[in-house]
Amino acid sequence: MNHVIGECPICNSDLKVTKLTCSHCGTELSGSFQLSKFNYLSKEDLYFIEVFIKNRGNIKQVEKELGISYPTVKKNLDDVIRSLGYAVDEEEKEAKDEVFKKLEKGEITAAEAAKLLK
Repeated sequence: MNHVIGECPICNSDLKVTKLTCSHCGTELSGSFQLSKFNYLSKEDLYFIEVFIKNRGNIKQVEKELGISYPTVKKNLDDVIRSLGYAVDEEEKEAKDEVFKKLEKGEITAAEAAKLLK
């Protein structure tokens, strides 16, 4: 079975679903149906999200499974967040990244990190 694409391969505009068919009874619905935000993500972004969710957001495990660094995981996550239409506060992001780096290096405890992230 083919996956639904969200972007026109000719002009890159968003696509809409105009017909739905039941594979069991053959009922058909016609209209203009909106795809979810996830249908507009690239295959790479969808795979990243799958790995991220499978690992319950554990960045260390995502790093290990994908063979990428901590900053790359964070960058990929920010890219997906933006692709879904949400803003990423760069200043707040950098401050949080610094806290996580210190925690990762053992420079601060988990309790100290939690306090800094509040």
